[in-house]
Amino acid sequence: MNALARILWRDLTRALAGGGGALPLIFFLLVATLFPFAIGPDAQLLAATGGGALWMAALLAALLPVDRLLAPDAEAGILDQFALRGISEEAVATAKLLAHWLSFGPPLMIAALPASALLRLNGATLLKLELGLAIGTPGLAALALMTSALTLGLRSAGALAGLVMLPLAVPILIFGAGALGAEDNGGLKLLAAASLLLVALTPFAAGAALRAARE
Repeated sequence: MNALARILWRDLTRALAGGGGALPLIFFLLVATLFPFAIGPDAQLLAATGGGALWMAALLAALLPVDRLLAPDAEAGILDQFALRGISEEAVATAKLLAHWLSFGPPLMIAALPASALLRLNGATLLKLELGLAIGTPGLAALALMTSALTLGLRSAGALAGLVMLPLAVPILIFGAGALGAEDNGGLKLLAAASLLLVALTPFAAGAALRAARE
């Protein structure tokens, strides 16, 4: 448990200190700032489409650091050292998943407050957006880590990661954006189910990919 806590703390501080944690936040706010220029000043149109744009921005924000989640540790031999010390790949993946989510999930929820004002979202829509981000961003973080493990060691891994991750993220986008305009909580429940499934599967899928890459 102490080893996992150290991995979590190390990855989190590295992401925040190196500026990697600020990049998804800046990208998210840039989308919220530029989107009204593309759509126009129509407040109703902005309110109707802004939530979906923010969900797409959240997906791309989760994808931005995907090439730095595992590749630096693999190149430095740190992942091999973890294995030699008896730390399972699944445990390493779990710690890195939590660190990745903490580095971009809560900051995006904070950034959604000014972004909602730029996109003219009302209070009810903002509340559903915040709930959706709280539920859905762990699933996006899980997808990013799984993709990073699957593309580890491959050429042009960053571009390939986008091709792998984006189709798999479609359910989260559909349920997250769809919940914004729904009168009931059905979309949020489906979003929670999809996110929970990804979070549960990722440590095992990423662990198997890490073992395969090492062998």
